[in-house]
Amino acid sequence: MVKKATVKYYQAIGRRKSSIARVRFYIVGAQKEVMMQTIKMKQGEMYVNEKPIGEYFSGEVSKNLYMYPLRLVSAEDRFAVSIHVSGGGQSGQLSAVVLGLSRCLEKVNEEYRPLLKKEGLLTRDARIKERRKVGTGGKARRKKQSPKR
Repeated sequence: MVKKATVKYYQAIGRRKSSIARVRFYIVGAQKEVMMQTIKMKQGEMYVNEKPIGEYFSGEVSKNLYMYPLRLVSAEDRFAVSIHVSGGGQSGQLSAVVLGLSRCLEKVNEEYRPLLKKEGLLTRDARIKERRKVGTGGKARRKKQSPKR
């Protein structure tokens, strides 16, 4: 019987609007790569839903947003990062990923907390879509038009 090597990782969850992101930081040891389901990840690589992060969140603005927590604590190439994100749209998913990355960094080293907290990266943005009320004509706050005559 072959004993499977256990891989050490840190996990955190980020949420925004209706998006949920589960972030895992894998500790890459002497083998220099980690097997995650069907993908071999090397140190410094990031995958979102089994795609490279640059393919999933394209554009320079998105890259600056998701790399900001890692750059802040100088940990860009320290971990192999796996992210599973679901729900919502592009903007909500990106914000959920940033919160998840920040929370994961906090778990890795408690000394990162003041840096991340000062930049507002550990604060959950609780704004969600308002529910539609009865009698509002299809919108959350809009009142039905009344006839003038």
